[in-house]
Parts: sequence; structure tokens; C-alpha cells
Amino acid sequence: MKKVYSAKDIDELHRGGGLGNIPSDAILTPSARDRMNELGVARAKRNGSPAKGGDSDGGIDPSIRASSPKADLERLFNCPAVHELKEQICEVGRRLWQRAYVDGNGGNLSIRLTEDVVLCTPTLVSKGFMKPEDLCLVDLDGNQLAGVKKRTSEILMHLSIMKAQPKARAVSHAHPPYATGFAVAGVTPPTCMIPEIEVFIGRVPIAPYETPGTPEMGLKVAELVDEHNTVLMENHGVVSWSHSIEDAYFKMEIVEAYCRTVIVTTQLGVQPKQFSPKHLKDLLDIKKTLGVPDPRFGLKECELCDNDEWRPGVSCAVPASDGGNDGAAGDAEAETVVQAVTAEIMNRLKG
Repeated sequence: MKKVYSAKDIDELHRGGGLGNIPSDAILTPSARDRMNELGVARAKRNGSPAKGGDSDGGIDPSIRASSPKADLERLFNCPAVHELKEQICEVGRRLWQRAYVDGNGGNLSIRLTEDVVLCTPTLVSKGFMKPEDLCLVDLDGNQLAGVKKRTSEILMHLSIMKAQPKARAVSHAHPPYATGFAVAGVTPPTCMIPEIEVFIGRVPIAPYETPGTPEMGLKVAELVDEHNTVLMENHGVVSWSHSIEDAYFKMEIVEAYCRTVIVTTQLGVQPKQFSPKHLKDLLDIKKTLGVPDPRFGLKECELCDNDEWRPGVSCAVPASDGGNDGAAGDAEAETVVQAVTAEIMNRLKG
């Protein structure tokens, strides 16, 4: 009976240096294949046989570079493993279009195949109607290596992310309306409201606006991806990265659902409730075990739910007490100011 390998099995074998012992007829789960691609391991390499841009087992040869002969690049581009990734990109594109996260020809997707070769979506093609043969192959400078259609004009942003963040094997960019609304308003989504976004994403920063498709735009986003896997792009949209294109898409779903929920909450006419910093710390402990980056690791508990734009004036400082009632009066006065400012922000959002 053929053995089935999960992503966990791949990690254990990788730690022990035993990836070469996986039988050629073994069955890999989708998550295991993603993990193999992330590690840059081709299936044929497991049995010691070299590959040339696509081997008899259909795997990806990690030794292929942008400088490799065009014939090798074409074989890589057309090998079964890359065809499977093309289908994944087309499927994610359909999901983005069906959920109205993209319109017209908007949005773009990419997957890093080897050290400096990347698979990406074409320009001027709706993400809802892409076909595998529409996709393109580029190097880390954006030069097209293969594909009939021209690569997306925004690939430079994807490549900047991949250069800055080695864990970024796949990048998704779209314009989901609620999250993009926060980006246009220049408002950072608040924290400590829903557990899922805290565990899988965390605080979502805003990258300053630059003209789409320019190197400057990519650099602005790349400055943030060391500690964030999802970034709002001012007056533009959202970009997320992960180990697989499906997971990068999941982050797009999570941030859009969260921003929509926050906006609905502000329309209910009550002050949004937040869970405690202690509860957020519990979530961050879970997040750390998953290997998801977060700049809040190591912060003091009282700093964890400090939403500057939603609760201005809150700080970790504890005022000195002289034993009288002045401290209590000061606290009450500060709380009144905080409530008034919060109410004003909610009114502006509703307006």
C-alpha cells in the first residue's frame, strides 16, 4: 500500500535529512506538495536522479535559474508540477472575482518556483476567466522568461516582497472593497476584536501611496513584510503573502471579512467591545507556534490593545498617587475624554 505523506511528515523528514528516502510512488497531500515547493525540493531529486526543468515525475527542478537555457525554462514552465500551480492560480483568481475582490482586469497573483524564477498572472485579463496557458514566467527583476501573454504590470511589487521576505513563496493582490475603504481613508483597522485576524494576520499596516506598477510602490510595501503578512496599500488595495497561493488568498478573505465586520459594528450606534490584552496575549502565544510574524511579540500586556486611532490617549503609564482622590478624579476625566474622542471617530466613520 502506498504511503501518504502530510506536511508534518515532510517537516520531520526535512529536519532529519531524510527527504531523499521518500518512495517515488508515495502519495503527497496538497499541503505536503506545498511544503516541498517551499523547501525547493523536486520529487525526482528525492531518489537521486537529476531533473532538467521538469523531470519524468513532473517535479520542479530547484536548480533552474533565470539564466538557464531557454529550453530548460520552457520545460520548467510546462512541467506537470508547474501546470498544477497554474491551475491553483486560476482557481484563486476565480474566487477573487466571484467575491468581487477584483473588477475588470484588476488584481494579480504570483508563486515563486525556484530561487529567481516566478510564475505570475498576465496583464489585461480578468482574474475570473484566466486559463493556465495565460500565465507568465519572470525573473526577480520582472523580465519575462516564458508565456504568450505579457506579465502583469504590478509584478515588481510581488518581486520586492519576495526579495525582502524569504518566506513569501506566493503573493496575492486585490481590491476587496471594505479593506480598501480603510486604505483609502488612511485608517488602520483596530485590533482586539476578533480572534481569527489576530492569529492569522495581526495588525494590518498601511503602505504610503505610490503609482501602481512602479518600483517605488514595491519598495514601500516591502518595507513592511518582515513583520506583516498582509498590508493595506493607501488609495489602492490589499496585498498578502504566504507559503502557498491559497493561503495568501485566505488572508485576503480574513482581512476583508474583518474590515466589513468593523464597519458594520460602527453602524450599530454602540461603542465596539474589545477583548482584553490578556486574551490577545493568549492568541499571540498560539500565533507564535504557527510561525506567523507579528511585531507585538514581547510587548507588555498593556500595550497589546492600544488602538491609537480608536482609543486615543490610552497609554501604559500609571500616574503616581499621593494617597488622595486626585488620581481617581484624573482617571475619570481621562476616561471621559477617551469616550468622547471614540464617539467622534465612530460618527465620522458613519458619516
